[in-house]
Amino acid sequence: MNIRHQIRTLLATACCLTVVSTAAAADGYRDTSVAMTVEEDLDLSQYLGTWYEIARFPNNFEMGCEGVTAQYSARDDDRIDVVNRCYREGLNGPLDTAEGVARVAGQGRLEVNFVSWLRLLPFTWGDYWVLDVDAEYEVAVVGTPNGKQGWILARAPEISADKLTEAKSVLRKNGYDIGALEMVPQN
Repeated sequence: MNIRHQIRTLLATACCLTVVSTAAAADGYRDTSVAMTVEEDLDLSQYLGTWYEIARFPNNFEMGCEGVTAQYSARDDDRIDVVNRCYREGLNGPLDTAEGVARVAGQGRLEVNFVSWLRLLPFTWGDYWVLDVDAEYEVAVVGTPNGKQGWILARAPEISADKLTEAKSVLRKNGYDIGALEMVPQN
């Protein structure tokens, strides 16, 4: 390994540690003393496919994103390919794509990583817990134990007011303060 490669690796690791420690220090959107419940009967084969982001709690990696979708596809190694897409500067703006991998961490619990060369480090995987999915796998509610992220997802760009109310109720039941929840514009 040449010195230039070692320096780049050291700098990248330092940057990642800074981001992780900064994120760990940030306040979340949920009362972490409330036990989270996950979708115990999650059928990953039904969960795969395209989901539209209906609502989310603000986070750094989606600032300015609209028209957000997530595509989940099975892999041969029992992991899941994840492709997130969002439009910056409005629904007609430039398209950003983030490709990652998810692994099963338990029933209803996934971990995701969007930095391939850091996947060997356990602290670079983020929690992605499916808190609820309706019987038809049309609306899902996802959160993180630290409460720093949370999403309402759907198979279509819009959901009914009743479905939105139900999804918000799942977030509330899991300790989230839905006052900071923001709706995501879709095409």
